[in-house]
Amino acid sequence: GKEMVDYICRYLSNVRERRVTPDVQPGYMRAQLPDSAPMDPDSRDNIFGDIEKIIMPGVVHWQSPHMHAYFPALTSWPSLLGDMLADAINCLGFTWASSPACTELEMNVMDWLAKMLGLPDKFLHHHPDSVGGGVLQSTVSESTLVALLAARKNKILEMKLSEPDTDESTLNSRLIAYASDQAHSSVEKAGLISLVKMRFLPVDENFSLRSETLKKAIAEDRQKGLVPVFVCATLSTTGVCAFDSLSELGPICKCDAEGLWLHIDAAYAGTAFVCPEFRLFLDGIEYADSFTFNPSKWMMVHFDCTGFWVKDKYKLHQTFSVNPVYLRHPNSGAAVDLMRWQIPLSRRFRSLKLGFVIRSFGVKKLQAHVGHGTETATFFESLVRSDPLFEIPAKRHLGLVVFCLK
Repeated sequence: GKEMVDYICRYLSNVRERRVTPDVQPGYMRAQLPDSAPMDPDSRDNIFGDIEKIIMPGVVHWQSPHMHAYFPALTSWPSLLGDMLADAINCLGFTWASSPACTELEMNVMDWLAKMLGLPDKFLHHHPDSVGGGVLQSTVSESTLVALLAARKNKILEMKLSEPDTDESTLNSRLIAYASDQAHSSVEKAGLISLVKMRFLPVDENFSLRSETLKKAIAEDRQKGLVPVFVCATLSTTGVCAFDSLSELGPICKCDAEGLWLHIDAAYAGTAFVCPEFRLFLDGIEYADSFTFNPSKWMMVHFDCTGFWVKDKYKLHQTFSVNPVYLRHPNSGAAVDLMRWQIPLSRRFRSLKLGFVIRSFGVKKLQAHVGHGTETATFFESLVRSDPLFEIPAKRHLGLVVFCLK
């Protein structure tokens, strides 16, 4: 164990010296490994030797300061230590009884995080006026799917009241959901999995989805006999870090005669909301039914770690609850069982690493971390603007600068 810890320490201390992208071709590893698993134990020296010989030549070093592809995936020592402890404990926290600390730490840390971001009280576990709360999912992709499935189930139950004899699959075929054409690909995938039609709407000159566009689409689809059910608004789109207008979209969802579930995807920008000066993008958050972001992007928490909050936990329960006898316990019903908030049964002790990060840095240092990132982006933007070879086609927000050759 100490040998591996020492190796990890050396790797992270010197990762900047490694080539970021591997110089390999698909299938490079096949000839370096046996055709079948070893019948007898391999030696520790051979196993460790293959790390540098076989594994590292094919690794993209995401923690290198020279890595600028895809999206941020920042980590930290407190997060790493929290994950090490979680792996050592290796509990499967599907119910409160299966590991009380796993459930209760997660509930408390998610309340901390919601307050840090300035989210409404309706997203807190421990608030007298709330029936909602937060849970850690594996990815924003999974959170969006969970939200869409919950919205679908709730709408079908509503439709059943007036059409009790209609099959649920028939009702499902009439549902339609909306997002901007800048939304992440996971929104499209959620539609494919749930069999809910997904309509991607055009954006304005700032790459934002606006109210008139959504109103028009809803009216058109109602004329076709479809039932609008779900809107995914994006705060920091993948392509240009654009922001949909919650204050415009929210009233449409909530004033609508049938009601639409408003889900907020803030995968990248969510961390920035620890800074009050960036919360202008949250104007209208009070209309949201669910909100999700990735601490694993900018908050220095290891993947996987995604915060997901809902204003009504019972809409998750009615979607994901199963009650076999082997999962029941004396506190069933009185305690929170997070298996009813997600697709899988089992779950990792992710709140350890998140809690370690929050406690080790504190809110002020996390705010300074975000501030440094945005200041660096502002400086980089000034360099790009001063170079006649480049142009900036989209307004800079937070730490993302979009530029291209003229």
